[in-house]
This record gives sequence, C-alpha cells and structure tokens, in this order.
Amino acid sequence: MYDFKNLYEPTSVEEALKLKKEHPEALILAGGSDILIQIREGKLAGCDLLNIYGLDALRGICMEEDGSLLIRPLASFTDITMHPLIKKHIPVLGEAVEQIGGPQVRNIGTIGGNICNGVTSADSAGTLKAYDAVLEIASIDGTRILPYADFNLKPGKVDLRPGEILTGIRIPKASWENTYGDFIKYAMRKAMDIATLSCSVNVRLSSDKKKIERLRIAFGVAAPTPIRAFTAEKSAEGHALNEGLLKKISEGVLADVMPRTSWRASKEFRLHLVEELARRATIASIEKAGGKING
Repeated sequence: MYDFKNLYEPTSVEEALKLKKEHPEALILAGGSDILIQIREGKLAGCDLLNIYGLDALRGICMEEDGSLLIRPLASFTDITMHPLIKKHIPVLGEAVEQIGGPQVRNIGTIGGNICNGVTSADSAGTLKAYDAVLEIASIDGTRILPYADFNLKPGKVDLRPGEILTGIRIPKASWENTYGDFIKYAMRKAMDIATLSCSVNVRLSSDKKKIERLRIAFGVAAPTPIRAFTAEKSAEGHALNEGLLKKISEGVLADVMPRTSWRASKEFRLHLVEELARRATIASIEKAGGKING
C-alpha cells in the first residue's frame, strides 16, 4: 500500500517545471526504486508526488558539439552500462552503476535519482565527482549550471532549490579524454548490498607513460557525503610511476576522509579500506592507461 496524497503527471518538461513551482513540496518520482520503498515503509506517508518518469526529453545519453558527454537524469543504470558512448569513453561509470542492486533495480533506477538522494553510498556519485561532472538544474525561471562537487550540502541534502529539477549531467571532454578509471566497491556481500566503502579513480598519464599528468580519487561512505581526495590528487601530479607515488596517495587520502563507525563497519576498518582501495584502484587505472608501477 502506497500512502501518498496527490500525484501529478506532467506530459512535458515545461509542465513539470510549472507544477514543481506550484507544488514545491512535491517529491520527484523517477524510477521509484528508493522513494516508493520509503513511502511503503511509512517514512514519507501522505506526501505529494511529481512523476517525471514518462518524460522522454529527460532520458538518453549523447555527445555534444564540444565533446561533453550529456547524461539525462532518467537514464537508467542499465542504459548507462550498455550505452556505446559510456563503454568507449567512461566505462568506469558503467562498471560502478552495474553494481547497484539487482537487474530489476538497475532497469528502473535512474542516475538522477541516485545523486539527488544525496546519500554518501550512491554508487554513481564517486565516479561522477572524479570526472568533474557538471549539473544542469532547471526551473520555470531558467537554468543554472552547478559543478557536481558543490551539489551535496549535507547527508541526504542537495542543492536543489524550490521549483528546481535536475535536467542534465555533463562530463566535460577535458575530464574524460585520454583518461582511464577503475571503481571498487567493498560491501558485506557481492550483490544487492550498500557499499561499506567505495573508491573511484581515474588517471591521465604523460605521453611516455612514465608520470602522472592528472589523478582523480573519490570516495563513497568515507565522509558524510561523497568526496574527492584533493590532497592525494595534488601530491600525485607529475609524480613518477613508482612505490613512492602509492605512498603519497595513501597518506593523502587519509588526510581527506572522515569515516565514521556504523553497524556495517568501524571507523578504523573504513580507514584501512580507504588506503587499500585507493591503492588498488590507482594501480588498475594506471595499467588501463598503459603504464606500470615500478619498484
């Protein structure tokens, strides 16, 4: 039994934005893989719903003229994993969302819903942050562009203002070109589980494959919101591919994270995972880019 008060079903993005302004308290219903469960559990009983799932204009993946990859918010996890552009340019994003739930959840769940929930365990969040994603957020008054790095305000709270709807996620060409990544999710079981900790890394090597030109590291469940490891990234710039690089990364990531103890894992265990997953994902990314760590 789903206990909600009103259900609004727009037939266009423009109508959806108009309804969102008129009913700012209405919750956006996309795939429903999260929100319907919360309604059934009674956590959101009596809420109003704005169903955007039928809006094909908010669905799809394409490359824009400037080389940016545009992912619309209603793209399902399965869409992302299977799409040729994702497979060719950002396969690590497909690898990340492929670990969400089971096939049924991945078929219905959307990437927009995944990041708009604002939870630190969102499996797409780390990779999007590591690729400097930029968000397109629309209202009846216009559209604003926001770096995804600034989207998470606190646990479960994102920078969506009254009347606004997420309408696009962009990965700039400068972020994905000549870049190779790896995603590792550590959970208590291999399928259908929330991450105890996750790590997404991508790397761009120098032309001779001997140095780091650019490194990005992001974590889920290592802080109240998904975060980037800026200290570790900066320490890696221009560094030769050797054990010293991995040591700097290990030291840097520990300076950036703020894990807590929960029933899933202790703070101490998560700190161990932070070091180990960053190390493993960095090595894998370097190897995918055609490099090799020297002793």
